Amino acid sequence: MKDTLRPGLRHTFSYVVPPSKTVPHVYPESPDFLEMPEVFATAFLVGLIEWTCMQALAPHLEPGEQSLGVHVDFSHDAATPPGLSVTVSVEVAAVEGRRVTFRTEAHDGVDTISRGTHVRFVIDGARFRKKVAEKAAAKG
Repeated sequence: MKDTLRPGLRHTFSYVVPPSKTVPHVYPESPDFLEMPEVFATAFLVGLIEWTCMQALAPHLEPGEQSLGVHVDFSHDAATPPGLSVTVSVEVAAVEGRRVTFRTEAHDGVDTISRGTHVRFVIDGARFRKKVAEKAAAKG
C-alpha cells in the first residue's frame, strides 16, 4: 500500500439498477427468491458497496495488491426499483496495517437506502490465489 491511503479519503460511485440485480436474480434456482419483489437485492447492494470501496483503494495500492472484503455491517433500509440510480459514498475511517475500514452510505435519489461500515484487507493477489489453489487441491 502506498502512504497516500489515509483516513478521510472519500469516493462516490453511481450505478443504475438493472432488472438483473433484483431479488429474484440472487439465486434463480430458488423458488423462495423467485417469489420476491423485483427490487434491488441486498446481496447486490453488498457487492456495489464493495465495488465502490475497491475503486477508492485502487489508486493507493502497489502493483499486484488487491483488497478483500472481510466484514460488512450496514443496513438496507429502503426498496429501490430497477431504473433508479444508487449512489454509494464511502470514506476511509481507519487504516490499521493492511486493514482498511470504510464508513458507507447509499442513496437511490429518493431515499437513503443504506448506512454502515465495511472492512477490507489489502493482500498480495498472486499469493492469495496460490493459497486458494493449494486448498482446492488438498480437498481434491
